[in-house]
Amino acid sequence: MGRAQLWVRTVMGILLLSLVFPWVVHGEEAITISKHAERETNIELFDPSQKMKRFSFDSGLNFEYPDAVRGIYVTGNSAGGSRFNDLLNLVDSTALNAMVIDIKEDHGNLTFVPDEDSPYADIAKNYISDPEGMMKMLEEKEIYPIARIVVFKDSVLAKKRPDLSFTENGEVWVNNRGEAFVNPFEKEVWEYNVEIAKMAVELGFQEIQFDYVRFPEGFEKKDESLSYTLGDYEDLEMNNVKKRVEAVTDFVAYAREELSQYGVDVSVDIFGYAATLEETPGIGQNFSRISDNVDVISSMIYPSHWSSYFGIEKPDTEPYRLVSEYAKVENEVLGALEDPPVSRPWLQDFEAPWLYDGKTKQYGKAEVEAQIQALYENGINEFLLWNAGNVYTENVDYLIGK
Repeated sequence: MGRAQLWVRTVMGILLLSLVFPWVVHGEEAITISKHAERETNIELFDPSQKMKRFSFDSGLNFEYPDAVRGIYVTGNSAGGSRFNDLLNLVDSTALNAMVIDIKEDHGNLTFVPDEDSPYADIAKNYISDPEGMMKMLEEKEIYPIARIVVFKDSVLAKKRPDLSFTENGEVWVNNRGEAFVNPFEKEVWEYNVEIAKMAVELGFQEIQFDYVRFPEGFEKKDESLSYTLGDYEDLEMNNVKKRVEAVTDFVAYAREELSQYGVDVSVDIFGYAATLEETPGIGQNFSRISDNVDVISSMIYPSHWSSYFGIEKPDTEPYRLVSEYAKVENEVLGALEDPPVSRPWLQDFEAPWLYDGKTKQYGKAEVEAQIQALYENGINEFLLWNAGNVYTENVDYLIGK
């Protein structure tokens, strides 16, 4: 959708709302890839300060989009525990300015308890006992709040509703880490997750970040042995790879449309290697098509998750070079879009001991700054830092080279 079309739709939506309601005015697994590519950069970079002023849900809180989002990942446990004060101080005392906070976490649970009559009350964990207080604290500190919602990796829903999942020999299928997924072909799953997103918006979150927007890894190898429904995609005249891409892309478009009335941004986490392929054969991610349907695209470009795709023998040991090479590829892909989203990659602030027989490469100030600098030099001004335990490197210059 072009900006002019979006503007018209937004204005029409505001007029309609004012008439009807006058009071309303990752760490993912390591990826192995092997081809080498060198591409030129050609992209007009999006300036977040020019973001269109849209109707937005009035949560009673006031947040401004930063000059450029520089954020950290925060689990529900951290957000609701004593660690939250340390993370607030980290952001408040540095050039960081945003938090990505789990609202629906990796198992499929809510991280806060909604009203007792909520259909989601039975999947809630009381990690964040005072979500309203947490949001007021973020407002006070001028920290931009982003809600992370894990979509299709959902052991809780899969076990509760096997008909919405993938089964094998009559049992819900799980991967080698014991994780179950729900079926992206099932639109009931779409609605289930988007309604949770709306709850997050009503708490005051300014952006919804959808993670695990995909089929399980290696699905192309399990496709024939698993039982699952295809829903509206069953009769499409295309192979299963294309059907998976359609379902994942359609979910993202549906989510953005459903959330458009609230005026929040929609972002999607995506494997970095998806930018190097036309489409991923198993998981259903097409980088360009997903990017066409979001406000922000967040590639997980952790150096530890690559092999020698860019001709770098050990990418984990060369974070600057890896991120720089990736950025060139992404810039070309996004540059081909009529209306590209903001690029806001996930960067590595953790070690990867599984890659080493001996001493593990340590990630500290130099390694984190190297990734940030590589982004800046390629015209990418936003980033997020991932550490599953929320223990972030100290004394990092988050504006290095600026």
